[in-house]
Amino acid sequence: MKKRYIIYIILLLGIAYLVYHRISENKKISGDGPPKGGAKGGNPGPGLSVEGIVIKTTNFDSKVEITGTLEANESVVLRSEVQGLVTGIYFKEGSTVSKGAVLVKVNDRDIQAQLREAITKQGLSGTNENRAKQLLEKGAISQEEYDTSLADLQSLKAQTQLIRAQLAKTTLVAPFSGKIGLRSISVGEYLTPTTVIANLLSTNPIKINFSIPEKYVGQIKLGSEITFNTDASNKEFKGKVFAIEPGIDQQTRTLQIKALAANASGELLPGSFAKIKLALNTINDAILVPTEAIIPVLKGKVVYVSRNGKAQQVPVEAGTRTTEKIVITSGLKVGDTVLTTGAMSLKPDAAVKVKIVNN
Repeated sequence: MKKRYIIYIILLLGIAYLVYHRISENKKISGDGPPKGGAKGGNPGPGLSVEGIVIKTTNFDSKVEITGTLEANESVVLRSEVQGLVTGIYFKEGSTVSKGAVLVKVNDRDIQAQLREAITKQGLSGTNENRAKQLLEKGAISQEEYDTSLADLQSLKAQTQLIRAQLAKTTLVAPFSGKIGLRSISVGEYLTPTTVIANLLSTNPIKINFSIPEKYVGQIKLGSEITFNTDASNKEFKGKVFAIEPGIDQQTRTLQIKALAANASGELLPGSFAKIKLALNTINDAILVPTEAIIPVLKGKVVYVSRNGKAQQVPVEAGTRTTEKIVITSGLKVGDTVLTTGAMSLKPDAAVKVKIVNN
């Protein structure tokens, strides 16, 4: 029995020693009490290590990056003006056709017969009118009788012209030069004015349709150059603004613009998505800071600057933005050290140790 108590006492003493040892070690790690050689008076340490840039001015070519859509310079859905059987198709799908080229022929035998009849009647009426004119000169008939024969002739001429116009509609021609798409008809099919035959597109030059925010309206004009590329190619293309909508869209607060770009190779296809860079004015002595230095707040934007080893919050006004930098129009001056990292960890008057990086 006594032996068991002795064992218990030894175990308790061992546990107590381990607890004491752990507490002592924790005190050493936490540094309770002033360390040897420590600073007196609670002086702060070196502060948070951050990166920063020293503000300087530069010339900035202002550009705005927007999206748009490629459109054909001219585009039409081909349809027949008259109904009837297709007797001929004279184009190859996906080929280039010239303005005025015959594309489709519709059966015109009935209209041809009507035209021959109308021409015959017109010829007979012309003979009657000529005879009546001679009789009028001799006083054999009255002016009223001659006027009646002349009216009949004019009516038949008009009827002949109408039939000729109907006959012309049985031949579908290309309204402009361009590339024709896939056809949806065959020879022998019965056409109606609602039947789609094919699409005809003129794509050289090609149009770029886009819009810009209202604040850039004063910096865009006819002839302004744009550069763009598409998802299909990383190649950079160039175009020029040729048309500007005269008013701002009240729903989107944007201005609609169209530009033209050469497309002799045909690699730019209508309907493609375009990523556009629009050159605006050049800003002299501009102040640029990295976009990550800007902190949005309730009343605008702020940046942190380093002054006397401490972080200070400064309200700023921003202008044109690129993917990496933003123009600061007010709030900063040349020589200011703007902090570019640690923004989420910083607080006003926090001690900082700044590593200057190239701007």
